[in-house]
Amino acid sequence: MNSPALFSEKIILASASPRRKEILASVGWPFEAITAGIDEIQQAGEKPLDYVQRLAREKATAVADKLESGLVLGADTTVVVGDQLLGQPADDDDARRMLQLLSGKWHEVLTGVALVRVGGQTVVDYERTRVRFAELSDAEIGWYVSTGEPKGKAGAYAVQGKAAFFIEQIEGDYFNIVGLPIRLVYEMSNMF
Repeated sequence: MNSPALFSEKIILASASPRRKEILASVGWPFEAITAGIDEIQQAGEKPLDYVQRLAREKATAVADKLESGLVLGADTTVVVGDQLLGQPADDDDARRMLQLLSGKWHEVLTGVALVRVGGQTVVDYERTRVRFAELSDAEIGWYVSTGEPKGKAGAYAVQGKAAFFIEQIEGDYFNIVGLPIRLVYEMSNMF
């Protein structure tokens, strides 16, 4: 069986995320990573879904503007519990706060995805996955924070790491929780 046509073109990943790089590498998609370096502040009144899609587009566009050709992939992932958007924790106390909010509850993981053809078409979409955490004791939260794993992770956890001990249920795309809904990226790439 031949590889899908999309693998004939290297993608430019507008991200420094090691998880996104791992996902692309694991499926054999040739890529190069260039960090976008954009401001990731949520705008006043901006809904979480609009936020992740805007950031994905801004990341992809910022990198595309530096290139003469290519297909650029931007993505942004956040966690939403209730009406609160949980990005990356500022410090260990913030990670504890986030994990307490997630304890015993369902939350959503939203990833905005943008593909930008340099000098051409832009496509933006998103993936939504629901996750339920078990009830976490203070000792469990303290242990998890002490591992250092929550640093740099939306919602202060990595489903592919030690946080797997605390996940009761997932509804939707597992790769979305890791940070890149690869099936969605594949479907979007077929639009080019």
